[in-house]
Amino acid sequence: MSRITLHRARTVLPVASPPIADGAVAVQDGRIIAVGTHDAVSADLGDAVVERHEWDGTLAPGLVNAHTHLQYTDMAEVGRGSYPSFETWALAFEKGYRVEHDWAASAAEGVRQSIESGTTAVAEIVTDPEAGHAVHDAGLHGVVFWEVFGWKRSAWQQEGPQRVLAQLEALPSPPVTGLSPHAIYSLDTDVFRELQRLAEQHGLRLHIHAAESASEDEFARFGTGPLAERWRGLGHSDMQLLAGGGSGHGVVPYLDTVGVLTPHSHLAHGIYVDADDRALLRARGVSVALCPRSNEVIGLDAPPIAAYLRERNPIGVGTDSLSSSPSLRVLDDVAELHRLAIAQGYTDADLHARLLHAATAGGARALGLADGPTPTGALTIGSRADIAVFDTASVAPDDALAEVVESAPAALTTIVDGRALWTAPAVNGAAA
Repeated sequence: MSRITLHRARTVLPVASPPIADGAVAVQDGRIIAVGTHDAVSADLGDAVVERHEWDGTLAPGLVNAHTHLQYTDMAEVGRGSYPSFETWALAFEKGYRVEHDWAASAAEGVRQSIESGTTAVAEIVTDPEAGHAVHDAGLHGVVFWEVFGWKRSAWQQEGPQRVLAQLEALPSPPVTGLSPHAIYSLDTDVFRELQRLAEQHGLRLHIHAAESASEDEFARFGTGPLAERWRGLGHSDMQLLAGGGSGHGVVPYLDTVGVLTPHSHLAHGIYVDADDRALLRARGVSVALCPRSNEVIGLDAPPIAAYLRERNPIGVGTDSLSSSPSLRVLDDVAELHRLAIAQGYTDADLHARLLHAATAGGARALGLADGPTPTGALTIGSRADIAVFDTASVAPDDALAEVVESAPAALTTIVDGRALWTAPAVNGAAA
């Protein structure tokens, strides 16, 4: 019989069930086989437990970063800037991107930082093939999305599908791969439709930047505004939305007309959306990855987190990249979402639980990892043993939950499929 490992902590936050004081999680063959109080789990398993670890903190599901570009980790200098608009940040990003980079090393460093902050799964967008191995090599879960950018109808018809599929096939597996049609302003309408067709044909997930910039709406509706003028200035007046005077629809309805809003897709950012947009996303089963610290750096408005919560839209939490964010720590964005939710008038008592859910099970749902034979995102029997332990001081379980959400404590260990990928040097599980 394979060995059983038991992890005990002052507080266990299963996410799928209420917090547990003096809790334990038992792991066998990379899966969770028991969750409960330490006394109950120990009594049930008895001498079958071969290895024990006791953690002085809070044990939770591993975090899911629902939107990131780890390959841009060495572009942190851009992210340390302050920008008055999306367009201004984009110019700084492009200048930094054109400098020579070792994208493989940059992505590997981003993976390291992610693991050391308690992240066990990522929605990683890859723009350059050298960065495509980092998530695989580290043993993280998630989806590696190949970014599709800059295609217009005529060029796509000549070679688009063949090139994109070849780029996808070059990415290692696991984890699974997907497609990231970049945004409504960087791809022709017909290309969006074709990418959805390819995704359906090959069973791929889609991940799209949407409603991140205020000027996207004008671009989508009328083919005008700051983004439109910038793209015209770059010689792209022949793009379908620009040449045709827009679609007559806002960003979210436009994406629906091209067929990409499905339960197999999720959006990043979703800032500039109204109640009708959010209702449409719910109807289509589309999650939104919120990245509030990135939005602030770029000079954008805050995401309407209180509305998403009140209306019960499925949400995840993302860091975006260091080119627009201070860190790759998902809990830093959770803490900012907590602050924003209160500032926006959210008063329900479930705020802490809802935000931890977004950073774990909600992110797993966005990536298609919450269901199936090997789910992740919550501590339930049969789930992958993807676990993080955080350095909290609170004794009461509800206080520990609040501390995790509001204070973004450091991770003590990060466990994927039952195997510790990283443990803080000064803290080790005490074998009993």
